[in-house]
Amino acid sequence: MDYELLKIIWWVLIGVLLIGFAVTDGFDMGVGALLRVIGKTDTERRVMMNTIGPHWDGNQVWFITAGGAIFAAWPVVYAVAFSGFYWALLLVLFAMFFRPVGFEYRSKIQDTRWRSAWDWCLTIGGAVPALVFGVAFGNLLLGVPFGLDEFMRSTYTGSFWALLNPFGLLCGLVSLLMLAMHGGTYLQMRTAGDLHERARRISLLLAVVVAVLFAAGGVWVSMMDGYVIQTSADLAGVVTPLDKTVVLKEAGWLDNYGNYPWMLIAPVLGFAGLILTILTSMANKGSLAFISSSLAVTGIILTAGFSLFPFLMPSSSTPDHSLTMWDVTSSQMTLNIMFWVAMVFVPIVLSYTIWGYYKMWGRLTTDFIEENQYSTY
Repeated sequence: MDYELLKIIWWVLIGVLLIGFAVTDGFDMGVGALLRVIGKTDTERRVMMNTIGPHWDGNQVWFITAGGAIFAAWPVVYAVAFSGFYWALLLVLFAMFFRPVGFEYRSKIQDTRWRSAWDWCLTIGGAVPALVFGVAFGNLLLGVPFGLDEFMRSTYTGSFWALLNPFGLLCGLVSLLMLAMHGGTYLQMRTAGDLHERARRISLLLAVVVAVLFAAGGVWVSMMDGYVIQTSADLAGVVTPLDKTVVLKEAGWLDNYGNYPWMLIAPVLGFAGLILTILTSMANKGSLAFISSSLAVTGIILTAGFSLFPFLMPSSSTPDHSLTMWDVTSSQMTLNIMFWVAMVFVPIVLSYTIWGYYKMWGRLTTDFIEENQYSTY
């Protein structure tokens, strides 16, 4: 296949994997973040855990696959990201440790303090990664302070605390509240009674807040400088991040929406999904609320991706060294082999995921949990 086409295909495929991760693992992280918020009793929290218990580890396949795909398709991005975002990624990793251990041990001992401690661990394991992912995306739009030498070795000059800037934190809040909303809509489908009603109300509230914050983020982006490629080598050939000139331009991140008007579908989808989530939650239509929430998550992530295109990691200290989808890719043969592997295995992953949800579907109630005190979670 043509090298330029393969570069575009892998940008799309990795985007699909990241959206798949946000839509699937996103709702169970959202449920975890809400565990201590709307779960008022031990039994209700067990209901919440049992709605996601059979699926959360399968959902993380999307995250693992996306990480592997980035390593194989964009090795320079992987290397620079783990250098610049090292402490942030470690924080995500350690927070995620709480999830498998919490699911395994939380209900093993009938002790209030024991279970309460694990409930907080599961809440942290759901909320912290969601927050950090958003902060990371926000810092990509601001630019990451790194540079490359002639051997493509990166030098990062920032710090972990510098990531916690106002715009980064705004994006982190959008991410955290968006996934909490997504988890709330999932609970609308899978629970009943008082817990269902609390999930409905918080989904509605969070959808309103996310819409406001998403709009605020858009206004902020329109007032900041964006990165624009001024000159570049042949995009269809083998190039490096050193073979281009990048300039800062006022509202540069909005250029793609003028050059490619079809990209406007992303923010439209994001706002439309949020509005539909509000309306369907008000109408107490859990399944439709979850679908609407999934559309909102997809639209918001696509908005960030389309705004950045073709940049993957802009450099604020040396803009010409910014990483783009054109100049950090693996060889043509590698991308070609990976493409056909993905065509075989992604449908397999989708198939067993759908089968798993089909077999474990249905609403869970507090009565069921009380009658099955020795259930897994």
